[in-house]
Amino acid sequence: MEQARKQMEIFRQLFHEVRLLTASDLGVETGDSGEPNIWKTSCECRSCLGQKSIEEACIARKVLKEKGQKTKYENAGTELNEIIAKYVEVDDTPYVMEYVRRVDTDAVLGEVTTERAKTNMTEFYKMLYTDALSQAYNRRYFEDRIRKKVVTGGIAMIDLDDFKTSNDTYGHEIGDILLRAVVTTIRSVIRSSDVLIRYGGDEFFLVIPNISQEMFEQKLNEILYHIRMIQIPESKNLYLSVSIGAVMLKNQVVEEVMPKADKLMYEAKETKNTIVTEWGRSGDKKDEMIRSSRKLSRQCILIVDDSEINRAILYEMLHQDYDILEAESGERCIRMLEEYKREISLLLLDIVMPGINGFDVLEQMNRKKWIEFIPVIMISSENSDYYMRKAYNMGVCDYISRPFDIKVVQRRVNNIIKLYAKQRRLTTILTEQVKSKEESRKIMVAILSQIVEFRNGESGLHVSRVNALVKMLLERLRQVTDQYNISWVKQDLIVMASSLHDIGKIGIDDKILNKNGKLTKEEFEVMKTHTLIGASILENLEEYQKEPLVQTAYEICRWHHERYDGNGYPDGLKGDDIPISAQVVSLADVYDALVSKRVYKESYTHETAMQMIMNGECGVFNPVLLQCLKDIATNIPDEIYRGG
Repeated sequence: MEQARKQMEIFRQLFHEVRLLTASDLGVETGDSGEPNIWKTSCECRSCLGQKSIEEACIARKVLKEKGQKTKYENAGTELNEIIAKYVEVDDTPYVMEYVRRVDTDAVLGEVTTERAKTNMTEFYKMLYTDALSQAYNRRYFEDRIRKKVVTGGIAMIDLDDFKTSNDTYGHEIGDILLRAVVTTIRSVIRSSDVLIRYGGDEFFLVIPNISQEMFEQKLNEILYHIRMIQIPESKNLYLSVSIGAVMLKNQVVEEVMPKADKLMYEAKETKNTIVTEWGRSGDKKDEMIRSSRKLSRQCILIVDDSEINRAILYEMLHQDYDILEAESGERCIRMLEEYKREISLLLLDIVMPGINGFDVLEQMNRKKWIEFIPVIMISSENSDYYMRKAYNMGVCDYISRPFDIKVVQRRVNNIIKLYAKQRRLTTILTEQVKSKEESRKIMVAILSQIVEFRNGESGLHVSRVNALVKMLLERLRQVTDQYNISWVKQDLIVMASSLHDIGKIGIDDKILNKNGKLTKEEFEVMKTHTLIGASILENLEEYQKEPLVQTAYEICRWHHERYDGNGYPDGLKGDDIPISAQVVSLADVYDALVSKRVYKESYTHETAMQMIMNGECGVFNPVLLQCLKDIATNIPDEIYRGG
């Protein structure tokens, strides 16, 4: 009880009045089981003050009975009060925590008399229950008016496909326009009596009562079609789509059936721009693979504390600006981190908890690398230097001691989330720039290699086939040995650089390069110089000598005609003195030359080419690479030479 009193003092920073009401205060007597069973005509809660009918007015009694939370607005003279009643248990005894704060009616309704305020309550509730951005009903309306409602008709969860990506790509202004356009479009299809709620950032909840299944499905298809037809002048290349999960109700409570619509919506998101209904599926098991929790739409904070009151305090401080998830234990926290991963923007983590404590959670986060993308603020009454040093050493971003100061908590949470969001955005931009640069390099390399092939009079496919075979050989080589220390980055580099293996042929006379017949000894000596010409071209790129691509391309250009026994050219290198990049390209080049038709020869079959290479008729190759070629031999014709 002492802890509860301390927490109430903290809540009084947020509310004008905070009270802990017993069942007796509410005029309720409990039976042997602890459940309320006798309801008297007197009640001390604020929602009953001055009310004739306690049965209708008292939200505290309803909360005690249902073990939930309710909100009510009441006029008190010239004041308008917001009253929140929440069920809590202290020392295993049920209580109702009552919070009261005055609403600034001047700000909401203008400077008006009490009488006029009462007559304008409709306008006030419209403001209270309307989402300011989209003008749909808001989440508060769902909680207060829809969640417990018994409905016969249809409900649907509607999620905008890839909305976060569009928001990040085109900016928040375009994102806001999209949301308003979606609401306008849906409202043009449904009746004025139907209810459209903005449930989250990019999720909407639709309730259409008293409608047949056939007509409900028709409405949903119209919504799907018309949203797809939305065009935003500010972003002509942006097209919208939604994923919809829908369920029919027959005298059922909305909150009991809503999870099914949510699951169906997630199934629809597997293909996007899709409607999935309970009557549209038969005998499949996809529900088991769909996450039952709804997709988080705003930045999300996971609060982990074994004290319900501590979690409630943090929730009150932060829920207006963030989606809030809660975990009452370290075990539950780890399960939620597994489930949500990058959807969690911040973790508020208590240290002292039964079972898995806060430091155990941090240990798991470090082991699984979650700490790299989920920032952690430690929240604890333990403020010793030891705990703080240990927390910071394990990767936490900040440490907040209890009792909480509202402004400090809000500011630190906001700063950490903004910092990490900016870091993620910069990482994304950098990744896209690197990817774009890499694609540009690949294109330029491909153009250059095609110029050489065009001059050489070949089909134009030689380079692409060598690329593909080099990739297959390297993948197999990495599987069978780590002798050559080939990372996936180096593998990609060798594949790209292999396109330039014959770049030196650009300096060979056309008469020799495209001679229809066998070269003379003198002509072959000239042809062999293409290795040195190619290396010289790359050496002259003085500004780029430290670039890995240029260095790898140099190795391949100069030494792809060397042989493992030292009988190649131009330098007579032997064994692993020949760079592995050149060895792999050499083998791929020989294989493709054998199975391809050239001006001086006909093509050999795959089987003949393999036999010639293994017999050493084309020179001696690295035994490890020959084994790799054998291992992938059956896949080569289909994967590289399919279609001729």
